[in-house]
Amino acid sequence: MLLHIIVFFATFCFMEFMAWFSHKYIMHGFLWNLHADHHKKDHDSWFERNDAFFIFYAVVSIGFFLLWQNNILEIGLAIGLGIFAYGLAYFTVHDIFIHQRFKLFRNANNRYAKAVRRAHKMHHKHIGKEQGECFGMLVVPFKYFKK
Repeated sequence: MLLHIIVFFATFCFMEFMAWFSHKYIMHGFLWNLHADHHKKDHDSWFERNDAFFIFYAVVSIGFFLLWQNNILEIGLAIGLGIFAYGLAYFTVHDIFIHQRFKLFRNANNRYAKAVRRAHKMHHKHIGKEQGECFGMLVVPFKYFKK
């Protein structure tokens, strides 16, 4: 049981690195065509092509659930839940809190909330795929806490 808890938290933390890596090198790289609409203010739809990345990680998470369910990987449930929990946290912070896709957490104004907003605003300052910064989500560079 302890191993599963450790694997869950390790997976959750590893997903911050995966979010940073896939955002910097995949979304702002060869799959920019899926991510580009996220950097534009005018959307034709509530959905963005960028949402495809959520689907990818959901499939990966489900894959680990299936590995666990079929007794192929004992820690598959912990890994799948870690990916799912990170995805839920990412969706809550990025899509609900920052981009206000649902009008919740509008009044959150603590130091961390302000730093997350500042860092993400700096990321969206660049509308092209080059010259980006702040590609992670939950781990915010210290400089955004100071302002």
